[in-house]
Amino acid sequence: MTSADVAGIDTRRDADGYAPINGYAAIGDGRSSALIAPDGSIDWWCAPCMDAPPLLDRLLDAPEGGRFVLQPRDSQHVQRRYRHNSNVLETEVRTASGTARITESLNSGPAGRLPWSELARRVDVLDGSVTFDLLYQPGNRGGTCTPWMSETPNGCVHHVGPVMTMLHYSPRLQVETCDDRQVRGVLVLDAGEQDIVALLASQDEVLPVPPLQEIDTRIDRSDREWRQWVADLKCTSTYREEVICSALALKFLWFAPTGAIAAAVSASLPERIGGDKNWDYRYAWVRDAAYVIKAFLRVGATPDAKAGFSWLMTTIGRHRPGLAPCFTLRGERVEEERYVEVPGYRNSQPVRVGNTATDQLQTCGYGDVMEMASRMIDAGHIFDPSTARLLFELAEECADGWMRKDSGFWELEDMQHYTMSKVECWMALRRACELAEKGHITTARLPRWQREKERILDWIDAHCWDEARQTYVMHAGSDRLDASLMLACRFGLADVRRERFIATRNAMRRELCDASGDLLWRYSGMQECEGTFISCAFWMVEAYGLLGEPEEAKRLFESLLARVRNDVGLMPEMWDPATEQGLGNTPQGLSHLALIHAAFAVAGK
Repeated sequence: MTSADVAGIDTRRDADGYAPINGYAAIGDGRSSALIAPDGSIDWWCAPCMDAPPLLDRLLDAPEGGRFVLQPRDSQHVQRRYRHNSNVLETEVRTASGTARITESLNSGPAGRLPWSELARRVDVLDGSVTFDLLYQPGNRGGTCTPWMSETPNGCVHHVGPVMTMLHYSPRLQVETCDDRQVRGVLVLDAGEQDIVALLASQDEVLPVPPLQEIDTRIDRSDREWRQWVADLKCTSTYREEVICSALALKFLWFAPTGAIAAAVSASLPERIGGDKNWDYRYAWVRDAAYVIKAFLRVGATPDAKAGFSWLMTTIGRHRPGLAPCFTLRGERVEEERYVEVPGYRNSQPVRVGNTATDQLQTCGYGDVMEMASRMIDAGHIFDPSTARLLFELAEECADGWMRKDSGFWELEDMQHYTMSKVECWMALRRACELAEKGHITTARLPRWQREKERILDWIDAHCWDEARQTYVMHAGSDRLDASLMLACRFGLADVRRERFIATRNAMRRELCDASGDLLWRYSGMQECEGTFISCAFWMVEAYGLLGEPEEAKRLFESLLARVRNDVGLMPEMWDPATEQGLGNTPQGLSHLALIHAAFAVAGK
């Protein structure tokens, strides 16, 4: 039980109507995910798919944005939790007149995801009488359309561009307004009574309208499917509950139609309030997807790991030559970045769609792919000929191109010889050599790869090590530090340069940490520009645990669990240590997969 369970959670919004970023819970169906604020407002839902323009976007436009609100009057105490081993959310609300439980789910069907979107909200009044105010206000899909209502013989629907929606409810809901822009009503229930309201959506297809009882039944069916997914896992971590929670969070990023894995559910949430670092993360980054696949392998989610691996390798193969940093969830190149004319979270501008990283050179991607492939083999799986051939080609490409300047791990416009990129190229060839030596890919270039990986390591020592400060620096010729290098412990750099790695780790703790010593900024100079990067702190846990220092690894890991996870265990990308508030997109895959790996690292695994 957390302190939030005892004290309840804060449901207040700021003066402009924005809820805290780290206050959101999520529900998902393997195709899209919705974000629910503590006060009962669903503020973000891209329907029918997570990379579509948002149907609900109050998250980025508190005054006018789309929302689906189910809010008890005179609320005094709110507690939330996910059902055990599930992504079905339960919220218990105590009001001045009674207590109610709201159960929320993006429903699935008996054979997986439904061919339409079905967001269900069930209300049970436990004692007394509770009055709920309901508001469905469709958004305008990022300013691309205006919603309008039509009366059909089978019910009232709202059209939002190509998406057709219906608010499906029982006669108990007293509808006060139903027009082009909103449906507003009041629901009053007494002890022992139950009701359900659902938001249905479909794009350019017929919109099914199931009986409410069927929708209600699917809430519990969806819960059973989530629990079965967890039951099939093989997680041996001491922190099993926290690991399972983060594994379930990664499922919010899962795009079942293809097997792609998005970096985050949301878009354009700021890394600094009022700043311009507001990125669209609803795409599949090679790095993030590879890390998630490794996390799925660690917890025994073999079907998810296989699907993600196959999608990623197929997509990379379709876009050869080269290795693009990111793709759409359908495996295409990401569109050029453009701005959307909405206010942005707490007026943080601009609001972006698309991503500029799509055309960057990021040589670190070779290491991410080869490391992921190596872990697939370690788990006992077998490459098909086309995958083995593609891995050979990528290793050759890495051997040819590792000396090029690139945008680095952090996707910067300043092209440099980034140390982490060189480390990942070294790792890529190291893993390629291992795979070739064990017979998983051809040995045709093995002698070359063996020589080249040693040249990369020598180059790193000659150009990226600062002898005076006793640390690896961010890039050749720089005096800045880069916290991403803590990942190099898992990648094997500490095996061959242990003393230098430990010295670098200690320099990071001195120069990149907040006052507590637990959170880290990404690299030197970011203290004034953005929040600390949650993943970096979990990578620091690995840098202790994997080097035989379990006490500090455990202390740091448990400090982070208490500090950066919200009441339902979700985490954003960043954390502001001054305000103790989340920043950046949420839930963030990198944060959750880093927690999973760190949990195992505490025990030296």
